Amino acid sequence: MEKFDMNAVERTFLNTRSGELHSGVVVLKRENGVIFNIGGKRDAFIPRDDFDNFEDVKIGDRFQVVITKSKNEEGLIEASKSKADVISIGIQNAQKIKLGSVFTFVPTQLKNGLISKLGDYDIFVPKDQVSDHFVDLHSIVGKQQEAIATEIDRENKMIVASIKLLQQQERENNEKLFWSSVFINKIVKGTVKKILPYGAFIEVDGIDCFIHISDISHSRINSPDEVLKLDEKLNFKVIELDREAKKIKLGLKQILPDPIADKIEELKVGQVMEGVVEKLLAFGAIVRLENGVSGLMHISTITERRDVAVHEFVHIGDKIKVEVLDKNSENKKLSFKFVSKM
Repeated sequence: MEKFDMNAVERTFLNTRSGELHSGVVVLKRENGVIFNIGGKRDAFIPRDDFDNFEDVKIGDRFQVVITKSKNEEGLIEASKSKADVISIGIQNAQKIKLGSVFTFVPTQLKNGLISKLGDYDIFVPKDQVSDHFVDLHSIVGKQQEAIATEIDRENKMIVASIKLLQQQERENNEKLFWSSVFINKIVKGTVKKILPYGAFIEVDGIDCFIHISDISHSRINSPDEVLKLDEKLNFKVIELDREAKKIKLGLKQILPDPIADKIEELKVGQVMEGVVEKLLAFGAIVRLENGVSGLMHISTITERRDVAVHEFVHIGDKIKVEVLDKNSENKKLSFKFVSKM
């Protein structure tokens, strides 16, 4: 005849592991915490600072705790109500997750991917589902992430997820929104992502756009990096748009003040200015004014004769006086009439 083994029962009562959830009741309240019975002869200690409002805790209160330490200095199991509350919320959230739904989690370790816990569910993001481009997995650990549930095993409490799939969906949605709202002359904010000798790639709302070197500055530049810096955020104007080919060309100088145009706008037709002959042409000469702008002085404004060349009247470097005949600040064009040499 088998005998009832009370010692064996007590040993099972005392067999607790860290991380286990237990329900119980407050049996004693002390200055530094409470004694909490989790069944049979198993009593646990919950520190005072584990409670949001320790003064409201009463003997007889029932709730869940999680085991944090198998034995403390007093020989008592240590437990936490606050951590159990977090786990309980995590369990509720995990149970709500469905295939294809988006949820948040914090990776805690790496093993062929990202590993985490949500309540009593294990979360696993395979390495090839973390991102569609290289990323240092160690930099992700401990930081909140969003992912899409791709597999759910309720029996074993396991959720397999993909961050990459969510990124792809967000990129597709952003792309649709971008192409449905973009138009010529729209001002957009972009980030300089790559600088080339002839231009630069600008990222606007996740879409790669291009700016040619000739559209960066009103002044002549030899390289885009004279104006643009990597990762710099600037406003640009959409100057060309091809929806079918999904190509966007941007301009920067188009939204910047044009000092040449401004100086031309300041001039008045009929105004006499001093200038220097910069270049000789078959039909006239290019003259640069004191304010830095240049224009054409046609030979017909110098002489009525048709059988003579410009160099017979003026030479490169000559200082002359000219009258403003016509101006177009938008196209940055000026024409002069010869007045006299200086």
